[in-house]
Parts: sequence; C-alpha cells; structure tokens
Amino acid sequence: MLNVPPQAFPAPSSQQRVAAGGRAKVPLKPGRSLMDWIRLTKSGRDLTGLKGRLIEVTEDELAKHNKKEDCWICIRGFVYNVTPYMEYHPGGEDELMKAAGADGTDLFDQVHRWVNYESMLKECLVGRMAVKPIAAPKGMLPEKKVLGASAKDLTPSYDWFQTDSLITTVIYTKQKDMNAELVIVDCQDKRLRGEIIVDDHSYLVEVDLDHAVQEDMAVNIAEKVGKVEIILKKKDNIHWKMLGQALESHNTFIKCTERGLFYRKCKLVSKMEVTHDTKLLCLMLPRSTHLCVPIGQHVYLKQTIAGTEVVKPYTPVLPFLPLDFKEPSRHDGAHIYLMIKIYSCGLFTQALDHLQIGDYISVSNPEGNFKKSQVQTSEDLFLLAAGTGFTPMVKLLNFALTEVGCLRTVRLIFFNKTEDDILWRNQLEQLALKDERFEVQFILSQPTKDWVGNQGKISSSLLSEFVKRSRKDSKVLICICGPTPFTEQGVQYLKDLGYSQEEIHTFTA
Repeated sequence: MLNVPPQAFPAPSSQQRVAAGGRAKVPLKPGRSLMDWIRLTKSGRDLTGLKGRLIEVTEDELAKHNKKEDCWICIRGFVYNVTPYMEYHPGGEDELMKAAGADGTDLFDQVHRWVNYESMLKECLVGRMAVKPIAAPKGMLPEKKVLGASAKDLTPSYDWFQTDSLITTVIYTKQKDMNAELVIVDCQDKRLRGEIIVDDHSYLVEVDLDHAVQEDMAVNIAEKVGKVEIILKKKDNIHWKMLGQALESHNTFIKCTERGLFYRKCKLVSKMEVTHDTKLLCLMLPRSTHLCVPIGQHVYLKQTIAGTEVVKPYTPVLPFLPLDFKEPSRHDGAHIYLMIKIYSCGLFTQALDHLQIGDYISVSNPEGNFKKSQVQTSEDLFLLAAGTGFTPMVKLLNFALTEVGCLRTVRLIFFNKTEDDILWRNQLEQLALKDERFEVQFILSQPTKDWVGNQGKISSSLLSEFVKRSRKDSKVLICICGPTPFTEQGVQYLKDLGYSQEEIHTFTA
C-alpha cells in the first residue's frame, strides 16, 4: 500500500492545525459551505463517476488517481473519490492532495480522527481496496505480537461480584496514581462501558449486562492502590449467573489513538450570553456516566445536520472564574460548560445556538496531550490566547492559582479585535486584583479611539515586552491557543526570543 509521510499532512497553515478554541479556515468560494456540500450529496449527482457501481481497487489503480481533477484517497481500506469535495474542504485542496492516490489512514487519524468521514463522503465511495497477500522474506517468519512478561504484568484486569441488590465491577489498574480523570464509565441500556486511561493506552471493560440495572451508579477509586469499583444497583433483586455478554472491544488494552471515540447524549440545561456573539452552554451528563474532563483537554460535539453527522472540538471551561478560590457549586463532574462563539454563517454553531433547554447533544470522551506536571514544575506561566483560544486557559488558570505553589508569575496576554469581543473581562480584572501573582494584558487589533490599552497583533516586539522570566534561570511554561496563523507566528516569535520547544505548549485539536 502506498503511504504518505505523516509530517506532510496537514499543511502547516491548515485549518486542521487549528487550536481547540480557534477556527482559522482556508477561504472557500461562495456556494462551497458545509451546507452546500450536504445539498450536493443529496442531489442525486454521480459523485464517483462510476454510476453507482462499487469496485475493488488495486494499489496500481489507486495510484493513477493522484491529480486535483481526479483524486482518490484510501481511508481504512475504503477508497473515496474526493475530486468533487476539493472545493468544499475547509483545509483547502492542498490538504487532500497530500494523500492523493495513496493510503491516507495514518494522516487522517492524526488530524481528522474525530470526523465522521463515512457520513461526509458516503456518496463518494468508490469501493474497497483489493487485499494483496504479503509474503514474508525468505528465511523469515512474520513477526508475532506477543506481550512480554513485564508488559502482561502491567495490563489491567477486572473481576465482578454481587450482593442481593448490587453489582460491583472491580478494575485492577496496577497504577499507583489513578484518579477520577483517568476513569470514564457509561451505563446505557444495559450496556456497561468502563475505560481506564494508562499513559497513552486505554483499558476497556464493555459488556451487555445480564439483567437491567437502575440509573444510579457509583464509581469509587482507591488512588494509592489503583483499584476502581463500578457499583450498579440491580433493578430486580435476582441472582446473576454472569456479568453479561462480552462485546468486541471488551478486556482490551490498546493505544488511545486506536480506540474509537465514544459518545453519550447530554442535556442542555442552561445557555447564557458572554459577549455579543459568544455563549456559555451548560450540558448535564447522564446520571449513569462518570466523566471528568482533564485540564487542557477537549471534547467533540456531534450533531446530525440535514442527515449528515457533523463533529467539532470544544474545550470545556468553568462556569466562572472562582475568585474566592473555592470549587464552584456546579463544578461537580455532572456538568460540562462550553464557551462557544456563534458564527453567522457557521452551520454547526448556528445549530448549537438553536438548541432549546432540554434538548440533547452527543458529547465524546476527552482528548488532548496536555499534562498538569508541565505547570507543577514551572515558576513562570504565560498564557497567549486569541479570541476563543481563551477556553483552554480557563481551567489552566484556575489550577495554576489554586494548586501550584511554586508559581511566581501567571500572565495572560489576551488578543481580541474589539473591546466587545473580550471574554470575561470583568472576571479577569477582578482576579488580577485578588491574586498578586496574576496579571492580564488585553491587546486589541481593531480598537476604538477611546481605547487606552495595548493594541496591535502578535509580534516579536510585543512578546519580548510581556513574556519575561521572573529570574534569569526560572522555569517557564508558555501556552498558546488561537487561530492557526496566530499560533504558528507566536511559536516562531517565541523561539526567536530564545525559548525552547519544551517551554512552549500549543493547544490543538
């Protein structure tokens, strides 16, 4: 199979490298929006050029279709003619061409894993790849993937037991630093799914339960010994002969990137205005879900729009900045707060804005590579945010000021177009008055004549003024989030100023 080097896709200026809070898009021609694409797929037009036939595609045949006017791409063994989609792709035509005539599965997984391509490209399906047997080189046997003894010892395991009224599933994670953020449990329609995150791996217990259970569920975590208990209440006090039927992924321990995204339906319970075009949505998790989104990680929202599943990433925030440094009353693991900018021409955000209180939306498991330890070992923390690139900074800011004692400086440099665009301005200014370690700088690119603060766009001179070590050898962490050009320019300016890659974290989704 032809493969493309992973670093070639997406292109550096692509929409797909956008930070979770920002949305930089390649300009599309008029009439080339997502809604226009959905209409085209439902028009009955032959988008594959095969008049409805599905074919088996060889490597040689796939390789022939590698031009903009004739572009086929293979994803997970299925071949799509993406030629008609070229002008509709938010990341631009060059993005798709990186995998033209080749297997783009690995590249797709790096930046699009959350996209439901089967739904988006179903009318472009050409067929399956022809499977060609691969002969082992003479004198060599195919490599067998067998876990060594030490690896087996570290693999989590599970057991279960019952009383007259309870079913308890116990997962032995074999980790001494287990916490609530690493445990995700859902129990829906008699299906129990318990996932444990161990570094970059995922252990899963997934069964169709033998009998019905009540909605109430408890999850107990013994952090020091790494034991997780999932306690379910029986609907009927009868003896279970077994926990249930094992599903395909049950009792597997694989890389997180190989585990498919799991969604649960969450209820919209409140919607508040933050600015003229940004709203704070509060989503309530099901009672039978245990999910805590870690700092710096994002979730995916999934909506069906005109018959097509559309997915977008968002970083959860707090309901407000806790100025008294106490946990907010509803920050209890039962709610997810999302700060979302509503775009007048944005199909997805318009659909979100039209949700009514009591409506449901699908929310995924969290993803992201930010580690708290990056903050816990720092003395100076600088947060560079543009627009809704502020969202990953909210929980990070709260964590830094409430739980990291070694920090001397916490500075937010917040870029916006106008004063009206500044998110939570009053709260940020109050927080700066409350904690002498924290400072916020607002920088506007389109200020009114009355604005007396800083103005301009991200630049080397601006960063040299506001990003400074408190001491010559102090440990620094600089986090940056915003539209792609902002993030990439910021990283380059910081490197030019002498900061290393290890001192810079970009939030991306």
